[in-house]
Amino acid sequence: MSPTKAEIPVQPSAPDLEILGDQVTIHPGGYVEPPLQDEASERNLVEHMARFRESPLDFLREISLHVSGTGWRAYDDVIGQPIYYQGFSDNMKAAVLGTRMLQQRIQDLADRRLDAEEKQGLFGQDLEKAQRRSARKEEIVTSLQEVATTLTNGMICKFESRRFIRGAYYLCTQLLTRAYHQGIHVSSEEVLRLRSVAETAAKNKHSIIFLPCHRSHVDYVSLQLICYRLGIALPTVVAGDNLKMPVLGAFLQNAGAMWIRRSFGNDALYTTLVQSYMDTLLQNGYNIECFIEGGRSRTGKLLSPKFGILSFLLDSVLAGRVEDAIICPVSTQYDKVIETESYISELLGQPKPQENLRDFLSASSVLSLKLGRVDVRFHEPWSLRSFIIEQRARVSDVNPSSALSDPLSRESRVRLLRTLGYKALSDINAVSVVMPTALIGTVLLTLRGRGVGKSELVRRVEWLSDRVRAKGGRVAHFAGAPTSTIIERGLDVLGPGLVGTIDDLPETTYYAVDRFQLSFYRNMTIHLFISEALVCAAMYTKVKQGGGPDNQRISFDELYEQVGFLSFIFRGEFIYPTAGLLPNLTRTLLGLESDGVITLARSQSSKKRPEPLHTDSNNIVSIELSPAERKIGRENFDFYNFLLWPFIESTWLGAVALMSLTPPAPSQSETWLDVRKTQETAQLLGKTLYHQGDLSYFEAVNKETLKNAFQLFEEEGMVQVRKSSSKNSPSSIRLSSEWTPKRDEQGLIVPEGKLWDFIEKIAKSRREGKNRRDGATVSTRVIRLADLVGKQLYESAIVEGDGENVESQKRRGRRKGEGDGRARL
Repeated sequence: MSPTKAEIPVQPSAPDLEILGDQVTIHPGGYVEPPLQDEASERNLVEHMARFRESPLDFLREISLHVSGTGWRAYDDVIGQPIYYQGFSDNMKAAVLGTRMLQQRIQDLADRRLDAEEKQGLFGQDLEKAQRRSARKEEIVTSLQEVATTLTNGMICKFESRRFIRGAYYLCTQLLTRAYHQGIHVSSEEVLRLRSVAETAAKNKHSIIFLPCHRSHVDYVSLQLICYRLGIALPTVVAGDNLKMPVLGAFLQNAGAMWIRRSFGNDALYTTLVQSYMDTLLQNGYNIECFIEGGRSRTGKLLSPKFGILSFLLDSVLAGRVEDAIICPVSTQYDKVIETESYISELLGQPKPQENLRDFLSASSVLSLKLGRVDVRFHEPWSLRSFIIEQRARVSDVNPSSALSDPLSRESRVRLLRTLGYKALSDINAVSVVMPTALIGTVLLTLRGRGVGKSELVRRVEWLSDRVRAKGGRVAHFAGAPTSTIIERGLDVLGPGLVGTIDDLPETTYYAVDRFQLSFYRNMTIHLFISEALVCAAMYTKVKQGGGPDNQRISFDELYEQVGFLSFIFRGEFIYPTAGLLPNLTRTLLGLESDGVITLARSQSSKKRPEPLHTDSNNIVSIELSPAERKIGRENFDFYNFLLWPFIESTWLGAVALMSLTPPAPSQSETWLDVRKTQETAQLLGKTLYHQGDLSYFEAVNKETLKNAFQLFEEEGMVQVRKSSSKNSPSSIRLSSEWTPKRDEQGLIVPEGKLWDFIEKIAKSRREGKNRRDGATVSTRVIRLADLVGKQLYESAIVEGDGENVESQKRRGRRKGEGDGRARL
């Protein structure tokens, strides 16, 4: 593969620093930075914790040091606002309940209730009406105050006992280092910068808003341990109330967790209460931690941002209730994630189990695992106020001095919120470190053969490491150890359940055992190569036709169209560079040409493209594989395709599953189907196609990618979705009329129309398999299977509809009988 290591200049790294429990250790080098970037160093924050069986005296000494609060363990001079003192919770609760916003909302809700009761004539019409109304309002306000007090008490974090947090730090460190035996690693440069920013923020009474990615429950434990060890005030962690379980819930709340519902619904009081709490934290300079993706990523890559809490934080500054806040995106990477086995079960359609302490602590015998290390990186923090001013100045003629005071339309506010969310995700990707397990998983899943020899695995990992650095990414290191040693450590962490080994051969050979679970680690690298993958998948529409170079050449216009289409269908999956399609395409083509993967044919013509291009890009008329790439068997080209093919397969599967929504008969064209059952049926169809050879990747049936595909179909009007506000009444779906395929005289689905064309366009970039050659992208049996599962869906909907009608008739009958009884009485 090219380029070679010698072609990419790499600057030496500064020493790594690791803070391991009570001990600070210096390592020879940090992660390797991309060219022309500043050096960085690394430190490990948790390790060297004594074990009772190994050294009982040291174990007891460590406990006594933490309980007594010796040295840094005291945590009594933190950088930030005062926390962990008696009365903190009462003070916070009083501040939240006393906010003008919350009190106004309570008055408004009371007035609304009074108006409704007055319309019902509950206050009468005599002279005492005003008095009764006033007394009733006081009663309602008191009741709402009690509800708000109860909600606040259950929501807020409780930084009460410094002795508790000392013990909690020690306990969590003990538990974490039993699983991640190489500890938590951070960049010393980044944490020194963070401390400096925290000192300035504390003086100005500004909050630091940590926005980490979310892959594991260990994420928030890691960040709290880092802040504690560095003497920075612990952030209040926005957490879903699904974790508010017995024992653990109280522990987490005292360690910094604030509980919020997963969904607010139309609860105006609760929504205002959360905003009041956010305002109170920000106005007083308390740090906040919010997972920008919402829930944990089950696929390994970043999820699209969730805007709930971000919206509250943005509103605080936009409305002028808070002067400013400091945003700090955080990347947390793992050699191995504890929960991946449960993630795979969920992605294959099994229901998510309810959170409980026993399952978390026993996940894969977590207390005795050796999962490598956790790597936490902090992007350079930036001002939320400055971000708002800059964005408003970019999209309008707003004067910077009045950017916060000028009114903002709903559309502009939504655009600003989305820009904030995606900027945070982009910053997280920018500082993420690629772990050895991600390199190994990526290599094993981008092979054409069944396995790979050790020497070839070393070569490919080194090539991939160089490509990561060339793309501006970061690669984790192991103190200058040779690549073979790093690979051995990575294979030990992954274990034989993910990577198999065949030793009784002339060369040790490795192969992927659990490709689905390994895809989690491959997806940790895909963001670096998404532009190249899109281009190569578009070129594949010609390359898979075979023949000579002339037959596989693709014009710029054809490439532009297919790359645009693929970018469009994956807009919910990946984060693209912000420059736009045409500049990004041009830049990617020039990069691939420089790497020797493709050859560009240029013309002196001044032909203009649909959008303005850079000067060089106007000359590109066609693209083909370079002779050098053909000579090495297309391994670079195939690598980029292998990254994207599973996602292409999944979206193709989702589109094929829409064929199953074709009504069996015209009389059923108005029938609505259960969304959840429809997506489950798509998974079942995918599993069938995989085992029959019509689907190349089993990970294509994963629930999250299919859900994203269905979201795309809804946004584009391909399907109509009827949302439900009740958990007991599921959302329903049906094909839009213009996207519904026709049936022939025998009742078979006809392969034509808008939906069929959409499926065919996706299929152009699918990996060619033994059961589908050129042009035969969707065989007759695929349509037959889709129709078969679709008819089962409609039969189920009819049965459920009849059951609902019978139950509805029974309810009406009961009401009628009750009415007749009242009439007789």
